[in-house]
Amino acid sequence: MFLIVGLGNPGSKYDGTRHNVGFEVVDAISKKFNIPVNHKEHKGLVGKGIINGHKVMLVKPQTFMNLSGECVYELAQYYDVNPEKEIVIISDDVSLSTGNIRVRAKGSAGGHNGLKNIIALLDTNSFARVRVGVGECKGDMIEHVLGRYNAEDRARVDDSFEKAMGAVELFLEDDLNQAMNKYNVKEKLD
Repeated sequence: MFLIVGLGNPGSKYDGTRHNVGFEVVDAISKKFNIPVNHKEHKGLVGKGIINGHKVMLVKPQTFMNLSGECVYELAQYYDVNPEKEIVIISDDVSLSTGNIRVRAKGSAGGHNGLKNIIALLDTNSFARVRVGVGECKGDMIEHVLGRYNAEDRARVDDSFEKAMGAVELFLEDDLNQAMNKYNVKEKLD
């Protein structure tokens, strides 16, 4: 079983914030493949289903961003999931232009506290990630990631969901290299 995990913060007050773009991508996947994410399990909201012949679990941790690893770790242990081959994490990235994505097979947390916690609890940084650009922070980081998009940036982020879903589908086909070649954009910040 593959875990497709979107990072965000629970609660309606965080809906539409930059930090919750991972939740939004999972919601888009849920809608596209008709996999409701409404069952509570291991500190997360989950939905089980099939994508292109692969058993998947869509996951939205409900522990707040900085403790996302608790949900991911518990699910990985319970379902005996191999992080290196069966987990993809979808998160926001303040070092990417709004709406661009970056796909990686492994790496550092890059200052992202949710990824930091996942790496610490899984005891590895070797898991796939799809990072969605939310634009550079030009002031207070917390205000930026918990802030909402202007109309132009909102449209860019919404357009990025197709790319993020395409990258996840290639990950399921064990073709992360193709996902990186197709979706990683070498572009400077706005």
